[in-house]
Amino acid sequence: MRVIGINGSPRIIGNTSTALNIVLDELEKEGIETEHIQLFSRELLACNACMSCSLRGDGRCINENDALNEYLDKILEADGIILASPVYYGNMTSMMKIFLERIGLPSKYANNQLRRKVGAVIAVQGRQGGLSVHGDLVNFLLENQMVVCPSSGCVVVTAEKPSDLDKDKLGIRLLQDQGREMAWLLQALRRNDD
Repeated sequence: MRVIGINGSPRIIGNTSTALNIVLDELEKEGIETEHIQLFSRELLACNACMSCSLRGDGRCINENDALNEYLDKILEADGIILASPVYYGNMTSMMKIFLERIGLPSKYANNQLRRKVGAVIAVQGRQGGLSVHGDLVNFLLENQMVVCPSSGCVVVTAEKPSDLDKDKLGIRLLQDQGREMAWLLQALRRNDD
């Protein structure tokens, strides 16, 4: 089994990356292979609504000049994905929004190819806005008919400054729980398929 973690923060080593790694570490403890993708490390162009994906129907974006199709291939090979974004001006980062738009349309026009993958979300807020971002990310998963991983609470952690995540003890417990619950769900679904 394999899970891809998508980090929508421009900070390679920041609170969102740390939060995502906490979840990925729990998955690895359960023997699940993981990969952490930093969206800001490669170029992603905005969707221009050319709708070529609706004509092609092959689940790929016609624009081959950036990393999107490479990311999409990795997600399609995986059993689950985790979407992690900090809160910027009350919303997810622009790069995360671009990413979701660019994988959403080709996937939808390829018979909802993300359907039944397990998805989880993490929102990292400075002071507020985390619930809104969390909701938007969950809505993306539901729109794509993905199985939303349960947790013991809404996975919104608070960390305003670098290294502040350590201060949010409840948030860290939620992240660990998210990893354990995702591992359980993936394993349960695998057993059901056998």
